[in-house]
Amino acid sequence: MAKSRTSTVYLGPLVLALALALVACGDDQGRESASSSVGQITIGSLSMTNASWASSSSSSDGWTSGATEGESTGTGSSSPTSPTSPTSPTEASTGASTMDSGDIPPGCGDGELDPGEACDDGLDNGDDQTCKLNCTLNVCGDGSVGPEEVCDEGPDNGPEGGCSAQCTINPSSCGVQSYEAEVVIRPVDIIFLIDNSGSMTAEIKGVQDNINKNFAQIIDQSGLDYRVIMISEHGKYDPDENVCVEAPLSGIPAGGCKNPPSKPVFNPGKFYHYSLFVGSTSAWCKVPGSFKGSLKDDFNLGAGGFQQWLREDSIKHFVVISDDGVVCGAYDDKDKIGEGTSSANAFDQALLALSPEHFGTPEHRRYVFHSIVAMAYNNPKTKPYQPQDPIIKTLCPTGVAPGTGHQALSILTGGLRFPLCDTTSYDVVFQGIADSVIEGAEIECSFPIPDPPMGKVLDDDGVSVEYTPMGQGNPQSFMKVPNQGACTPSGFYIDGDEVVLCPQACALLQTDKDAKIEVSFTCEPINPG
Repeated sequence: MAKSRTSTVYLGPLVLALALALVACGDDQGRESASSSVGQITIGSLSMTNASWASSSSSSDGWTSGATEGESTGTGSSSPTSPTSPTSPTEASTGASTMDSGDIPPGCGDGELDPGEACDDGLDNGDDQTCKLNCTLNVCGDGSVGPEEVCDEGPDNGPEGGCSAQCTINPSSCGVQSYEAEVVIRPVDIIFLIDNSGSMTAEIKGVQDNINKNFAQIIDQSGLDYRVIMISEHGKYDPDENVCVEAPLSGIPAGGCKNPPSKPVFNPGKFYHYSLFVGSTSAWCKVPGSFKGSLKDDFNLGAGGFQQWLREDSIKHFVVISDDGVVCGAYDDKDKIGEGTSSANAFDQALLALSPEHFGTPEHRRYVFHSIVAMAYNNPKTKPYQPQDPIIKTLCPTGVAPGTGHQALSILTGGLRFPLCDTTSYDVVFQGIADSVIEGAEIECSFPIPDPPMGKVLDDDGVSVEYTPMGQGNPQSFMKVPNQGACTPSGFYIDGDEVVLCPQACALLQTDKDAKIEVSFTCEPINPG
């Protein structure tokens, strides 16, 4: 008996044409039944459900992308495909598809909210719309920019990127970075100018006896970063009226000044001696030459001048010790108040012009001038004269001249004045100067801005400064200004990579050694994508 054989024939375009004809032909009742019933169109051994056709006809180009809603029956049922990718006989018989049917739920896009759908706006579905193409809601963090979102970078949303967790552009790509600035007290450089004239034997001995115990050690205990520079001739105080300084301040061992070494011994970083004869009235005129080195020191230990030992960021304190007045170069105080004041103003201008980096400007001097001179005693006699006290023209018992020029310079710069004659009270004198040096220490008014995180750029407009008085209580905000010329009483400006407080804000800080300063900054925003 002949075997019966069933063959499967590929009729892709023909089936399509017949199917379209069946749907299009017939009366209204026929069309209605074709669209509402789930039957089969069978040609030979091929069969298709009309539901599959209905689904495919909803695509924008009239063809499906390969996904079907029906399943293969195992008897050769198949779904339509694009003519450029015909279904092979094997595919037709197994019902394999080229797209995961779970991506878009069945019925998604028909405008009806079906099971498994979070939304369905029909033709208005879209990945940039409220309802996405797969009938899920467009929410912040899904990576699709919805109609009420400015950006959406999915899992990359957050404070460190271009798009925030709320799908808005981050004003800062690194959030707000803040740190507590270290309140730094400026170092102090103290320059002694000591008269080597023949009448100064007792006074120089008083200096040597007190400069360690009642001066350097007091400053050292305060924690200040200080150094001492001596400008006076090195050697024995008697009979030569020269100066020798021992340890711990200098490098000469304790007791070593009974028979001084042939030349000074430095204590690097703490003590330097520029050996140079200072006459009774010439102290001021020794400063410019010894500063630059044109007046050479006796042992060539300070080639280039004492400026090499000064620190630009330090506050300078001059201490002149002399029993006479000022008569040298363009300066002559004539032992009078008027001439002393005019001479002091002239020297001040010359010193500021010599090195503004070291000594400052008329608006902000960075030096103070103290005088130990032959003025009459105060009451009590160990009490120093303050800057607000007048110039004293009368002399102490062993004085030669009251030093009105020195006194005027102390008043101008806020320094102290002490009578010279009672060397037994030099402990109090040196303690008083040490206390003045400590109290006059200035707080640094510039603070570094740390580098922003890698790959980010600092936003200058995002820098802010808060000052908390005494380190507690309510913080005060300092306001950013464009530059120093635009400074306000509570302002700051950016200079390179530093925050610099305006002068009045800086002055406020000087009265508060326990101040807390917090600097915050942001980074420039990143354009998402």
